[in-house]
Amino acid sequence: MFTGIIESLGTVKGKKPLKGGIEFDIEAPFTHEIQIDDSICTSGVCLTVVKKAGSVYSVQAVEETLRKTTLGSVQIGQKVNLERCLTPQSRLDGHIVQGHVDIVGTVKSIQNEGANWLITISYPDEFRDLIVGRGSIAVDGISLTIAREQANEFTLAIIPYTWEHTTLHERKVGDSINLEFDILGKYVVRFLQNRANNPSTKGLTAEKLLSLGF
Repeated sequence: MFTGIIESLGTVKGKKPLKGGIEFDIEAPFTHEIQIDDSICTSGVCLTVVKKAGSVYSVQAVEETLRKTTLGSVQIGQKVNLERCLTPQSRLDGHIVQGHVDIVGTVKSIQNEGANWLITISYPDEFRDLIVGRGSIAVDGISLTIAREQANEFTLAIIPYTWEHTTLHERKVGDSINLEFDILGKYVVRFLQNRANNPSTKGLTAEKLLSLGF
């Protein structure tokens, strides 16, 4: 589990094909602190450390992950957003992020507005129920707040610190970008869909609780 607060930028130092995936070598300032099997959110994708040497660690992505995210197009030398997993002692400064990308969106526009930046991203229309104004979304692993929504697009207001300390400042119009919708919103939408598909379902009632021993 992650918070969407980017800890550091990493640099892709190597990329080699595996049977059914790709192994990435990533240079990061915290490599000396991590262990094999640690989970690291890499531009929004939860990946497991398989080895490390010096300041470089390696992670592997399977074909399914490569199909559903932008990792397959990452090049050697490219920067990636990094966040180590949440600990029980950590403050939840962003929102609950799993590192499970739902869909790849497209950057439609980037505008400078004073000290801030406005980024508009489009996404497939079937996910519209998961976008809420002033709600949270993880964009390339960054916990951000939706400033406004329209049709199948939403706009983010990016403060200077986030712009400078993440990969957002390297984004261009037309780029693909990893999106993970708020897990709480996904559960609510699924619950309502199940109720709509099965109107006879009464949900959790006092009688049901008693039958379960509560």
